[in-house]
Amino acid sequence: MARDNINDIQVFIEVAKERSFTRAAAKLGVTQSALSHIIRGLERRLGIRLLTRTTRSVSPTEAGERLLSAVGPRLEEIEAEIAAIAELKDNPSGKIRITAIDHVIDNILWPRLAPLLLRYPDLRIEINSDYRMVDIAAEAYDIGVRWGDQVQQDMVAVRLTPDVRMMIVAAPSYFDAHPTPAAPPDLLKHNCITLRLAGGGLYAWELRRENDDVQARVTGQATFNGAYQIVGAALSGSGLAFVPEDMVQAHIEAGRLISVMADWCPWFPGLHAYYPSRRHSSRALALVIEAIRYSAAPGRGATGGDARAG
Repeated sequence: MARDNINDIQVFIEVAKERSFTRAAAKLGVTQSALSHIIRGLERRLGIRLLTRTTRSVSPTEAGERLLSAVGPRLEEIEAEIAAIAELKDNPSGKIRITAIDHVIDNILWPRLAPLLLRYPDLRIEINSDYRMVDIAAEAYDIGVRWGDQVQQDMVAVRLTPDVRMMIVAAPSYFDAHPTPAAPPDLLKHNCITLRLAGGGLYAWELRRENDDVQARVTGQATFNGAYQIVGAALSGSGLAFVPEDMVQAHIEAGRLISVMADWCPWFPGLHAYYPSRRHSSRALALVIEAIRYSAAPGRGATGGDARAG
């Protein structure tokens, strides 16, 4: 009976965390009906309801919350120790889940991780593209990647890139019909290609010259929710774009794009991988972190290592 309860409690914890039978079933690889049957059996044996179910949501009852908070961390500790023992074998294994934005995945993460997968065939890596500020603990990610100043203080942060400069660019054909902007107020007269944030608002261009910081709330005909599409629109002559230098440097050198207002284009504090300081550091996680860690000759932003540790 006790062994059955432990297995079923693990299922209950997943449903309670996800607040959804559908998401929990997908995560566990079983059907929703099987989950419902397991939860009903657990509630029957304990003699108390653990979940409140409606047509729209699932939430723990008071008893369910107590079970989740009391037992959940202990089961996580047990799973972490089992994972640590498994890491003692010669060939590291397991799945590492990472969240980052698309051009970071293509240009930074994947080139560094592909050789690692060839070397360790039992290692699994899942990378999801997302422009949201993801709560990696709540959404079961092992690693998040964001700008250094976006990483919370209680996270361990590892630098992936030197500091990154933003640039305002447009195609030569755009400037054939529009004047060259020189200061933030000029941007309000231009067709700017905008970024739609995950929360619904438009990203305000963060401009800086010496001690003068400006949030330029630009507008234009084209709006996207990804950087690749913004660069593509700029190349087509559709307007001004505000994007990381590494995405457009080759286009600038080839004459396909022109950079303007360079004195207003700021440096951002590099991309960092981050993960909870309390997380069990498996060999698989350590290998992935070491593979993506930034290392280069000293220079601007070339300060490798941990940015902060909580």
